[in-house]
Amino acid sequence: MTPKLKIAYSPCPNDTFVFDAWAHGRVPGAPRLDVTFADIDLTNGWAESEDPAYDVLKVSYAVLPWVLDQYALLPCGGALGRGCGPLVLTREPGARGGTSQAEGSGGLTGKTVAVPSERSTAYLLFRLWAADVVPGGVGNVVVMPFHEIMPAVRDGKVDAGLVIHEARFTYQNYGLHALADMGAHWEDTTGLPIPLGAIIARRSLGPDMLRRLADTARASVRMAWDDPAASRPYVLEHAQEMDPKVADQHIGLYVNEFTADLGEAGYAAVRGLLTRAAAEGLVPPLGPDALAFP
Repeated sequence: MTPKLKIAYSPCPNDTFVFDAWAHGRVPGAPRLDVTFADIDLTNGWAESEDPAYDVLKVSYAVLPWVLDQYALLPCGGALGRGCGPLVLTREPGARGGTSQAEGSGGLTGKTVAVPSERSTAYLLFRLWAADVVPGGVGNVVVMPFHEIMPAVRDGKVDAGLVIHEARFTYQNYGLHALADMGAHWEDTTGLPIPLGAIIARRSLGPDMLRRLADTARASVRMAWDDPAASRPYVLEHAQEMDPKVADQHIGLYVNEFTADLGEAGYAAVRGLLTRAAAEGLVPPLGPDALAFP
C-alpha cells in the first residue's frame, strides 16, 4: 500500500472545510493523508527546515521566498480574497477608511504594535501599509501568540495589535476599535485580491504527483461546496470552541474562487505582494519562474 502523504494545516474552519473530503477518503483516487494540525507560524517554520518532514503544508504566502527551492506552490487550496485582510486594533477609536485612514494612523508613529508573526502575509501587509501612511514608522514590533494580542491591546500592554481571521468578527467583544484595514489598503493601492495562505508541496514528489495533488485539492474544495453539511462535524470539532456562526463567516470569507484556482489575478496578487515586500527589504527577491507550477 502506498504510504500516506504527511500534510499539516491549521484547525481553522477554512482549512478543515477545504480538506474534509480529502482527509476522510471521499475524493476518488486521492492520495491518502496523514494529517497534523498546527498554527501557521509552526508550518512556516517546518517549511523552512533543511530536511522537510512534511509533503504538503499550508503556509503563509510571505514565507514563499525562503522555501520555493524545496516546495512548489499549488495553484489551489489556499486563501486569497477581498475584504478579508488583517486589521490594526487600538483601545481608542481612530480614523479609518479612505484618506482619513492615513490621518488616524499617524498616531502609531513610534508606538509598540503586537503582531502574530514576522513570517506572515499579515506582517508584510502591515509593513507596506505603515511605510505608506505612518510618518516615521512604528516603534517596536512585538511578536506574541495570536490569542494574546487582543487582551494585550485591551489591557494597555501594547499600543496596537495586528489581528487576522476570526478577530475581524470578535474584536468588539474586547472593547477595541479598528484603526485601519490592511486588506483595504492593499486592494485600494493595487486592485488585487489579498494573498493570505498558500498550499505548498515538496518538489521531490515529482511533477505527476504535484499535478495529482492539485487536482485532488480542487476536487475536495468543490465537494465541500456541493455538500457543506458533510464537512460541518470536522469543522466544528477543530474550531477551538468557535461559535458556529463565526465559523460559517470564516469559511465564507476565506474560501472562494481563488481557493479552487488562483487564476491570473491570484498569481498577480502573490507576485505583487512579494515584489513590493522585496523592494522594502522584507523578503528575498523571487526568481522569474519561482511560482511556476509543473
